[in-house]
Order: sequence, then C-alpha cells, then structure tokens
Amino acid sequence: MESKRWCFQGNQDLQKASAITIGGVLAMLRGNLNKDDPRPLIPLGHGDPSCFPSFRTAAAAVDAIVTALQSHEYNSYAPIVGVLPARRAIADHLNRELPYKLSPDDVYLTVGCRQAIEISLAALNRPGANILLPRPGFPTYEAYAASKNLEVRHFDLLPDKDWEVDLDGIEALADENTVAMVIINPGNPCGNVFSYHHLKKVADTARKLGILVIADEVYDHLTFGSTPFVPMGVFGSIVPVLTLGAISKRWLVPGWRLGWIVTTDPNGILNQTGVVKSITSILNISQYPATFIQGAVPRIIENTKEDFFTKIIGMLREAADICCNTIDEIPCISCPKKPEGGMFVVVKLNLTMMEGINDDVDFCMKLANEENVLVLPGAAVGMKNYVRITFACELSSLEDGLTRIKAFCKRHIKINQ
Repeated sequence: MESKRWCFQGNQDLQKASAITIGGVLAMLRGNLNKDDPRPLIPLGHGDPSCFPSFRTAAAAVDAIVTALQSHEYNSYAPIVGVLPARRAIADHLNRELPYKLSPDDVYLTVGCRQAIEISLAALNRPGANILLPRPGFPTYEAYAASKNLEVRHFDLLPDKDWEVDLDGIEALADENTVAMVIINPGNPCGNVFSYHHLKKVADTARKLGILVIADEVYDHLTFGSTPFVPMGVFGSIVPVLTLGAISKRWLVPGWRLGWIVTTDPNGILNQTGVVKSITSILNISQYPATFIQGAVPRIIENTKEDFFTKIIGMLREAADICCNTIDEIPCISCPKKPEGGMFVVVKLNLTMMEGINDDVDFCMKLANEENVLVLPGAAVGMKNYVRITFACELSSLEDGLTRIKAFCKRHIKINQ
C-alpha cells in the first residue's frame, strides 16, 4: 500500500515556547541525573516548598476545602468570572492596603497565576503590539508571549541598585505599539522587594508612556527584609493596574490552582479601552478553577491565623540567611544581593575560577549529574552565567544541597587559584 502523506504536524512554535519555561529547563536537567547516585535528589530549582514537611498549608485552609466539599454547594459549573463569595473575599482582602475600594466585579478567578498571565497577555494582544518584560524575570511570560506572537522587549533590573527597574531603559524601549510593562514584586528570581518610592516612579513612567502595569504579586507579603511589601494597586489612580495573584505561594498550595486577575483602575480606563471586555471574553472560552476550591476561598482567607504566616516568613528568613552565608564561603560563586522576599536567590558564577564549566547551563547540568542537586540556570530567567537557587525547603535538605554545591565547586576550581 502506498504510504500516505499526512497533512498535519505538531505545532513547532508551541514546542519551542514550552522549552523555555522553568518546567522545560528542569525537565532537561532531570534527564542528566545520575541514576546510580544513591543520595536523595535535592530540588533547589523550583518554587514549590509544599512537598517538605515544614511547609504545610494552614489547617484552616484544609478545613475550608473539606467544608466546601461537604456542603454540596459547589458541585456545579461556576460563573466564568468565578463564584461571587470568593471574588468578594479577595477584593476585601486586598482592600486592606488600598486607598480606594475594590468590588467583586474587579476580581476574575483563574487556574493559578499562570492562567492569569496567559489571559492578561491575550487580552492586550493585537497586531504589532509589544510588551516590556523584566530581565531577569519569570520565563512563563516569554513563553506565553511567543505562543501568541506578541513581541517582547526586555528592560533590565539593576543589581547595583537593589534590582530596581531601569526606568530610563523603559522609556527608550517603548513606542506607540507598547501596551504594558510587567513587574514582579516580591521579585522572582532576585528576591528583591520594591519600595513605595520606586513603585511610584514606575507608575509615573507607565502613565507618561500610556501603558498599563501588570503587577505579578504572587509572592505578596512573603517578605523578611527591611523593605515592606507595597501593592502596585496603591498607584491605580495614576496608571491602570492588572494585579496577578494566587493562594499558591502564601498558603503553600500551588497544586490547588486558584489565582486571580484584579483590575485596579478607579478611573475606569480599562473599561473604556475594552480590556475588561477582552478578559471576560477570554474567560468565556477558558477553563476555570475547581468550583469547590473557589467555594473554600472565603474561609481560607478569613480563618487562617496570622501566626501561620509569621512562621513561614521566619523559616524563609532563616533559610535565606543560611543560603547566603554558605554561598559567601564558596570562592567561585557569589550572591550580589541578599534576598528580602520570595523564595529565591540569584547567584553569580565566576567562570574564570572554574575548570571544565562553560556557562551556567553547563554548571547546572554537571551539578545535577555529579551531585544530584537541581538548581536553575540563569539563562532560563534572562541572566546568563548566574543560577537561581530556591531556599524554600527543609533546612536539612538546603544544607545538604549547599554542601554538595560547595563540593562541586571545590572539585571544579582551577588548581592555580
């Protein structure tokens, strides 16, 4: 039988976009692990501490899920924007820090923060549009932009200025086709926390350029330095803000997949320009979070005690101290800035001091193979010859992982150093 020429093939653009995500890069590193190494794998590449016993979610959150399930009130399809009590609870939760009041109509529930990113970019996309993304940053933005043929332009975060936004660079990059800029606060991967003063400058710059701000605040309030967390929505009267958030990080439940987009826009600009309508249109053809998880949100927010958050922040502070202090003891790597929030630190590689290491990807591949430790190459977040290390894990695992990194660096350090 004559062979048939098939008229279909896989989407190569999507495959390329997927490969640049953190999950795609970590999958590549896992393929280089030494299966004969008897030591446990130390996962310091991913921001998911929920698998460690010390990082369990609050009992009140679990009880809220059980109550929602047992009520039998949340077995049906949900409204496309999310169930009203959940949206009201999130609005009230965020209102504690804003100078004006959000309503439930300003809140749109999503399948985690990833879907919030995807919907935000899709809602703003149009032929010829471009978006400004931070470098270093979170590569899911690049992946979704690539999948939607949305042009990306990168602005720098400045390591010698506590990873502040290069505002002059923003103005040089933007043109009449620029639709938005993204800020991540607290920062991923840098662990920085933007000050009120700097965020005000960001808002003023965006207003001057006529673009909105997408504020990724999935790590909100996970801060342990001298700079308090300030939501970008505080400046919503200056510039329209799409705030992206989730219960994933603060409640340590990334697998529950409950996130949100919040429009902080007291001047109604997002309505006037059709952005709100675009968001609801996309939601109308998208999946939505499990209804029972939406139903649990009010009790999760209301019943979680402050001591739960205090404990988690204390653990992150201690882990960050241990991480940075140990890194300071290793001659061929360094920490440019001690993190003040989030779950990560970026570490600079001094390749001139290392033998047989070509770049950050090579470092991570060989570390995985030789020490059974996963860290993320900086190339994945826009910082070549850096690596991102997650310190949100059991202290014993963190210390073991850092000891192995130290041994790896010692093994590869040039003899004449």
